[in-house]
Amino acid sequence: MGENAVEDAVATRLPGVPSTDEPVKPPTVDIVIPVLNEERALPGCVETLHAFLRDSFPLTWRITIADNGSTDATWDIARDLAARLPDVHATRIEVRGRGAALRHAWSRSPAEIVAYMDVDLSTHLDALLPMVAPLVSGHSEIGIGSRLARSSRVRRTARRELISRCYNLALRLSFGAGFRDAQCGFKAVRADVVRPLLQRVQDDAWFFDTELLLLAEHNGLRVHETPVDWFEDVDSRVNVVGTAWQDIRGMVRVARRMSAGHGRVDLPPRRELAPVHPDAVVAPATNPLLAKLVSFALIGFVSTIAHTSLYAALRTAWSPEWANLAALAVTAAANTEANRRWTFGRRGGARARVHSRAGLLFVVNYLFTTTVVVTAVHALPGHGRALEVAALLLAYVAMTIVRFAVLDRWVFRDRPAALTG
Repeated sequence: MGENAVEDAVATRLPGVPSTDEPVKPPTVDIVIPVLNEERALPGCVETLHAFLRDSFPLTWRITIADNGSTDATWDIARDLAARLPDVHATRIEVRGRGAALRHAWSRSPAEIVAYMDVDLSTHLDALLPMVAPLVSGHSEIGIGSRLARSSRVRRTARRELISRCYNLALRLSFGAGFRDAQCGFKAVRADVVRPLLQRVQDDAWFFDTELLLLAEHNGLRVHETPVDWFEDVDSRVNVVGTAWQDIRGMVRVARRMSAGHGRVDLPPRRELAPVHPDAVVAPATNPLLAKLVSFALIGFVSTIAHTSLYAALRTAWSPEWANLAALAVTAAANTEANRRWTFGRRGGARARVHSRAGLLFVVNYLFTTTVVVTAVHALPGHGRALEVAALLLAYVAMTIVRFAVLDRWVFRDRPAALTG
């Protein structure tokens, strides 16, 4: 991938531009424009962006045109723009795919922050500085433009709006993603962070953005979202339906890798959490065990109500054994996943291992609670249904105490770091 890349960084000698033998400070921000057969849109994009950066952007910058396999005049235009405009560079690879172009350009950039935007400039450039500023300050590692933020202004077709919202909802439900818009073509990443991530990102096409963000959050990085003004360019090369199908396949692939524990990346350490004021009186840290117990109790309360209510409804038609099995099957997986995310803070990791261990706990839970209920039914013939449900409730609560100890000490126990890569 890109091993036979042809790269051209043309810089003409213009008045006021330092000669090549003089030391030049690397730019703070490198904005990459990935292009494929964009001979019509490319000149206007680069000239508009160049004028904006020159007149309005306070940080040092450069523009990199990343051509990935164009067969029209795009590459010739890119080289001409690099020759005419200072701080414009051009690079080319023969592998197609936006992800491949970004991987190639970002991994070779000398800038502290690497960014990209679509050639159609659908996102208003006023959002560029608010997006990269948290990265410059060190507050965040990744900045993204969001069309789904409350204050964003967007004009696009209802079809594309629906697909975008459904896709991002699926990410939040399946991965617990904290970001709201994975695929807006307007992103920036700290260079020291993105290079280790690029070694794990496998997609070279449109899913590249999503995979990068999922891996970033999986590894505890902070993603800053900036509301944007955005409009849909009907001349876009994006096949929305085909891209959506590729994204679904990508989500399945990433979920499998994360479930197997293959999503951890060695990243630069973040700065320690410490007060700025030298005389600050810092609040004591929350007792981790107490925090776990409170979260576990709240989740357990909801699960208990759901389980007993479902059991009571199913018991009108089924035996105690089958009613309890169905009620537990519905609530146990949700309970484990909720505790994984919130009680034990495992938003990533080996889900398959976690849920397989929890499955053994499910069997024990079922056998114990069913034994208690069946014993109560036979020991008290002619009993009321309320007494039966009360026995189930007591058994479930007693098993909940055991569940916490097992989840904490076995199911969610951290493995050695060397095995989590």
